[in-house]
Amino acid sequence: MTATRTETRSVLEAKFDDHTARVVVVGLGYVGLPLAVEVAGAGLKVVGFEISREKVETVNAGRSDIDDISDAQLAPLVKSGKLAATLDSKALADADCVVICVPTPLSKTKDPDVSYIVAAVESVAAHLHREMLVVLESTTYPGTTEELIRPKLEASGLKAGVDFYLAFSPERVDPGNTQYMIKNTPRIVGGATPKCTQVAQAFYEVFLDKVVPVSSTQAAETVKLLENTFRSVNIGLVNEVALMCDRLGLDVWEIIEAAATKPFGFYPFYPGPGLGGHCIPIDPHYWSWKLRSLNYYARFIELAGDINARMPEYITDRIARVLNEDQKSLRGAKILVLGVAYKRDISDVRESPSLDVIHLLQGRGTKVEYADPHVPSIRMEDGTEMRAVELTPERIAAADCVVVLTDHTAFDYTDICSRAQMVFDSRNATKKVPKGTGRVWRL
Repeated sequence: MTATRTETRSVLEAKFDDHTARVVVVGLGYVGLPLAVEVAGAGLKVVGFEISREKVETVNAGRSDIDDISDAQLAPLVKSGKLAATLDSKALADADCVVICVPTPLSKTKDPDVSYIVAAVESVAAHLHREMLVVLESTTYPGTTEELIRPKLEASGLKAGVDFYLAFSPERVDPGNTQYMIKNTPRIVGGATPKCTQVAQAFYEVFLDKVVPVSSTQAAETVKLLENTFRSVNIGLVNEVALMCDRLGLDVWEIIEAAATKPFGFYPFYPGPGLGGHCIPIDPHYWSWKLRSLNYYARFIELAGDINARMPEYITDRIARVLNEDQKSLRGAKILVLGVAYKRDISDVRESPSLDVIHLLQGRGTKVEYADPHVPSIRMEDGTEMRAVELTPERIAAADCVVVLTDHTAFDYTDICSRAQMVFDSRNATKKVPKGTGRVWRL
């Protein structure tokens, strides 16, 4: 769908054009803080509204707690007054544009938890005024913007598309990706009305290279779910291929690399200890939940979710098999885990399968330590804290098995393999280690 600018330019669009619009970003986490920095860097004044006092104090001190934003990026914007954080919801009253970037977790029964969205929208509704743009970026089920947010905002008596503007624009943040970041990643925008789409597009065009409008908020919400369901289903497929190759005595990494030489009709995905991060393990279930309410069972989504969720248990069993090579059992064994972040070279442990593997190992009597240069400590399910250990030659040699769960580039895999009694590699991180260096088993 191409943009249509047939309607008269609004007062708010003119403010976006001349960079005088005031923007409030609700939530300064992995999505909100990078967005706030990008908008402020484009010349608009930004206030981040947060419920965490620690977060507000950190941001206002010019310090970043997000991997993709450095202090060097943040501090000048704070010092110049272009970006500030606050605990006071009154900041919303002066906003021309409000972007909601709050968490959208799942309950234990995999039902959507939209409580953070509801709380944010209620705060916005209390300060809603004419010529305000409200955009939801938090991933959620199709229909959330239209069925949940719009009625709460229109209860004020103001109407979307007439008095204020409402849109959904899914975040496309990939932590640790230095090639595609906010500015050069095309952005999807869908408004509650065509005019809402037009105004939201004008906002995002201030600081992004490309904006792609779609026909509705529901369409924009579903685009995001398709993107992450695509990854979840394909990762589920390749994880099952890994299980099948194990039964067949084949090297799954060799199979994938050979298949990837085909220049058409194939895109490589890679197996691992499970899914991590806030998006891929969670987002498809928003779609599945919505469809169940329409009496439709999303079989691919549910099957992929089941396979991916079982990978930590499979990894634990493989570690047990590796230990059996030395006539050792999990109970009483010393395991050194390398990496607990959900992907390489970041500090994000949200939904990390490494935590599940550690929990399973401990449940079977294993003594577990972990090393991760990006994650100094982790909080386990039972509330206890584990702290990272220094990866010394002595510690590597003392472990009955070294287990690679996150393939951080800071690890010297050749040195580790040469010192360890045995290594189990769930990420193919030891691919370039010279053959014959140590005893290495791979997923």
